[in-house]
Amino acid sequence: MSARTLTCKTLTCVVTAVEDLNPDVFGVTLEGRVEAMQHAPGQYLELKLDDNTWVPFSIASFDRGDGIIELHIQHWPERENSVRLRDLLQVANQLTVRLPSGECVLDTASERPLLLIAAGTGFAQMKAIVEAALSKQPSRPISLWWANREHRDLYAEDLACEWAIQYPNVAFQAVTEFPLTEPLAAGERISHHQGRIDLVLESDLETGLERGLETVLETGLAISPSDCDIYLSGSPGMVYACVDVLERKGLSSKRMFSDVFAYAPRPH
Repeated sequence: MSARTLTCKTLTCVVTAVEDLNPDVFGVTLEGRVEAMQHAPGQYLELKLDDNTWVPFSIASFDRGDGIIELHIQHWPERENSVRLRDLLQVANQLTVRLPSGECVLDTASERPLLLIAAGTGFAQMKAIVEAALSKQPSRPISLWWANREHRDLYAEDLACEWAIQYPNVAFQAVTEFPLTEPLAAGERISHHQGRIDLVLESDLETGLERGLETVLETGLAISPSDCDIYLSGSPGMVYACVDVLERKGLSSKRMFSDVFAYAPRPH
């Protein structure tokens, strides 16, 4: 499925679930007509607050052909649109959305290992990519690096650890600026790094890839960052800080993909 073959549509969806994933992030499940809800892994939708306000959210689920979409929404009490959205979701059983949008989608024609780097609810986009890769390319190596300020912000920690435990080609690298409040699940492909994500990549990227996925390739050789397709999701500042580190390591920007490149391009 190519992002370019899907026409963006406006439709009404039913809100089937709203749940707290942690004190600051809530999950929303929407259901609509199957053909209208089609999307490629990595795309986003826009949710209508009023006639002049549409808010984008990464689609946090792989298109299973059932018309169901998941969202992970960060609640910011100090931001008016965030408060309005939270209030709307508490009373509305239907929402107007338009989808799909975004060109940062999983390239299923590539067999290169995946290096996925996310911060905060940027995990939502990576979740859809991981699910799609495991479904369509079940042996493709995946190294997921998920950065947050503190342990409680790893709102889908159990799922990420479960991937790394269940699938020998998946490794999970949790990154927090503050120490963990308790250990992560035990697993040879589960690791924790303390620090800011760009600085962690600077110091630990190669060893993290080797430790997590060294036995995946049939050659038995360790995976190098230069072997990977790299997807990044987070704020522009976070994404470009990581890009700078990766480029200093000699990686080509041609194999780096992020929505940030489209909505917040760097001046040339």
